[in-house]
Amino acid sequence: MSYVILGRNIKNEYLTLGTLFTVGATVFALKGGKKDAGKPLTERVKDAVPIKAESSEEEEFIKNFIAEAEKESGGSSHH
Repeated sequence: MSYVILGRNIKNEYLTLGTLFTVGATVFALKGGKKDAGKPLTERVKDAVPIKAESSEEEEFIKNFIAEAEKESGGSSHH
């Protein structure tokens, strides 16, 4: 049996293979990538975003400000 798609006859075997390939490629693409499951999101963000300060005093002030803000919010980033 075959189906007519865009004016052409396409056999069931080719439709099946195309579907399986598409599903397999999608699963492979979604599973790939580096996983940092061990670190919480806030730690990964801190590592990824450097603090650009003019002096060491300014950098220390920024770190203290962030630590105090995290204490106030209870460490959660939910609204």
